[in-house]
Amino acid sequence: MDEREFLNLVAKESSFLIAAHEMKTPLSIIRQLSLTLNDDEIELSNSEKSRILRQIDITSERALRLVQDLTKISKLEDAMFELEPINSKKICNDVVAEITDVFKLRGRVIRFKNVRKNELIMANYELLRSILMNFSDNALYSSNEKSEVEIKISNIGEKVRISVRDYGEELPLSIWRSVKKQNHQPVRANSRPQSSGLGIFIAQSFAAAMGAKIGVIRHRDGSTFYVDLNRSGQLSLL
Repeated sequence: MDEREFLNLVAKESSFLIAAHEMKTPLSIIRQLSLTLNDDEIELSNSEKSRILRQIDITSERALRLVQDLTKISKLEDAMFELEPINSKKICNDVVAEITDVFKLRGRVIRFKNVRKNELIMANYELLRSILMNFSDNALYSSNEKSEVEIKISNIGEKVRISVRDYGEELPLSIWRSVKKQNHQPVRANSRPQSSGLGIFIAQSFAAAMGAKIGVIRHRDGSTFYVDLNRSGQLSLL
């Protein structure tokens, strides 16, 4: 085994350990909630039981989404993910609609800052949806309780940028440096124990598969993760 093969093996081992750590959180939450429901000594109202069941459902969906995304990554080199013109406003609205219940469960709000002009972008719907879901999931655990998370579309030269802005703790330097260097490995962020360093790794991998690029802007009161995509030459009819 030469030095390059050894370093690749170490990187894969590190990725596996971080992925396992990331999966531990939702599984622990599900177990704790299940124990609460089955504890005869804890009196729960019907509304409290419904809330716990909903939280179990949402948490399991998050864990399943991570597994599905990791499965896609393993197939990126072998599978063909076709690019097609996609309505940028529609996919943003779809993501907000899909993840709103998760935010409500934690007393948070996510909204799409609508724009007049509808941009068509060249992307794969499932890969781009996963990128935005991971950005939003990361923002959920990073933002302050009273702040909103905002999804926005903007034009950056010949590119269309879709960004997710959170207002909370400053982004850890480890994640910022990883994104800046386009380091396609998961990075653990100790200062944000529930935010998904794995999710950012997934977003980087999916963006690269589409010929797109992700980036991050650090703010004193949070961060903005974004993906820059190629604009479609096809005119939008909407």
